[in-house]
Amino acid sequence: MFKHILLATDGSPESEHAAKLAVGLARTHGSRLTALYVADPYPYMGIGEVNPMGLQAYAAAAQQLAAQAHAQVEALCTKDGPPVTLQARLLEDVAAARGIVETAKGDGIDLVVMGSHGRSGFARLMLGSVATKVVAESPVPVLVTR
Repeated sequence: MFKHILLATDGSPESEHAAKLAVGLARTHGSRLTALYVADPYPYMGIGEVNPMGLQAYAAAAQQLAAQAHAQVEALCTKDGPPVTLQARLLEDVAAARGIVETAKGDGIDLVVMGSHGRSGFARLMLGSVATKVVAESPVPVLVTR
């Protein structure tokens, strides 16, 4: 049923649960799995003086966090069953929801799997929800896990 599954991951416990589910689905359906880490744009551009060291540190930290998140998914792909074909991707300088939706549109994805951080009330109103935006804009089905 699903030939190519997109897992949106940030290395959090919520995304680890989503990763387990995505790997299980990939095994069941013989699907390819793409683990996508999206690094938001550097938040301090245009405020005060531009500090290139701050931007470089931010980019290096994002790459390190992405590598850790991808390593978690890779470990799941190789244990407890037949290995799952995994492609790890890092998108930088784009909002998370937009990066996930654009990847789903452009890479022949059949299903997006992602975790929910479970914000509610005022925090959700102020910060928004990446999962909500992806569900609203995705051209393919989205499975959101708690």
